[in-house]
Amino acid sequence: MKVFLYQKSQKMIKKSGIGRAFRQQSVALKMNGVEVVSSAKSEYDVAHFNTVFPDAYRALKKAKKQGKPVVVHAHSTKEDYLNSFNFANLTKGWFYRRLKKMYSAADALITPSEYSKGLIEGYGWTDKPIYAISNGIIVEDYQRDEAKEEAFLKHFNLKEDDKVIIGIGLLFVRKGLPDFIEVARSFPDVKFIWFGSLSKAMQTRVIKKAIKNKPDNVIMPGYIAGDIIKGALTRANGMLFPSYEETEGIVVLEGMASRIPVLVRDIPVYDSFTHNFDCLKASNNEEFVIQVRRMLEEDLSSIVEEGYKNVCTKQLKQIGEQMKAVYETLIEKEETK
Repeated sequence: MKVFLYQKSQKMIKKSGIGRAFRQQSVALKMNGVEVVSSAKSEYDVAHFNTVFPDAYRALKKAKKQGKPVVVHAHSTKEDYLNSFNFANLTKGWFYRRLKKMYSAADALITPSEYSKGLIEGYGWTDKPIYAISNGIIVEDYQRDEAKEEAFLKHFNLKEDDKVIIGIGLLFVRKGLPDFIEVARSFPDVKFIWFGSLSKAMQTRVIKKAIKNKPDNVIMPGYIAGDIIKGALTRANGMLFPSYEETEGIVVLEGMASRIPVLVRDIPVYDSFTHNFDCLKASNNEEFVIQVRRMLEEDLSSIVEEGYKNVCTKQLKQIGEQMKAVYETLIEKEETK
């Protein structure tokens, strides 16, 4: 089986969860014997799209004209577009039209969670099948490595006994960055490090103000990949991810795979996790402060281990198997027309 995994405009999404999911798809498919091609001029059986930009739509229409089954990965929803970058709320009408065009033209949609599947079904844009398949993770990539932890400590000039809480995400209000900063005020002796970037032109006034007024214990190094972020994930005392809206949130899977306590906002997408069983949940900053204090002071190893067990069900090879099954169904349907 050959799959055309459309990859133009990847520079625009490289640092986002969508960009990471795209890179993982190629690995997941190859793990399952699926050949991935990057050119529409190649022979292929199924076309798979991750973006909704006009170039992707044009390529989708060409694939359809050639009689190729088309899968669109529905990473985005109306809900998670709001309260993100500058002017997002003003351009939502344009973006919703782009979503509708791509999603309604697909022969099948894949979306990262049952929650996002329910949202998209509610739009009424398509009568085609929608499959909820996690973005997945290579759990082995997040095992503790002393050299990586040392690289993290050295990069930030941290001591072995320093307490650290991390957050990861683009500099969006939706990701809860202002809340992360406010919670940090209650712990002046703890380092709060937020990994993520966004050009100043795209940052909202709320984000700029929050960053300008952040306390000294909040560190914002921008986007960092490789050993330093991997070391941060296993060395941190916990992850605080106060996002208001997600279709999955790959960073939550990364935290669980790294065996650290993960604290999320109590929103519908995380109904598949249970507070005090495999993660911690809170609904406002006062509750976040209480739960962060637990991460710093209590033994949460049983919660951490249950989170690890949960994320192990989302191994990338298993995700590739599920995607391959979707392709096979579409190919079979096309052949029986």
